Amino acid sequence: QVQVVESGGGLVQAGGSLRLSCAASGRTFSSYVMGWFRQAPGKEREFVAGISWSGNRVDYSDSVKDRFTISREKAKNTVYLQMNSLKPEDTAVYYCAAKTGVSTRPPFDYWGQGTQVTVSS
Repeated sequence: QVQVVESGGGLVQAGGSLRLSCAASGRTFSSYVMGWFRQAPGKEREFVAGISWSGNRVDYSDSVKDRFTISREKAKNTVYLQMNSLKPEDTAVYYCAAKTGVSTRPPFDYWGQGTQVTVSS
């Protein structure tokens, strides 16, 4: 089993950048597919990005493609979400998630507590 903890959220102006981090515990971190999700007020949680255990395959939702980048650093058991050109509609609680298997898409099995990202206009 893996446990994940997010960090790096905050308040940023539209057009700005922010990098989220997700620290994972567990000796088998490198074997997990990792992902980022977000949930805006009054909306369902949605998939943002996923990365394979090797880091060679990544997947993005259409709403963040070309603006967000997911990456992982195995030596630090950490996954990152670099968010550029942020928009007010990116405002949400962002969650890190992990799963076993091959697909970089939902469903995911293990979840963090979330970190708030607020983009002001």
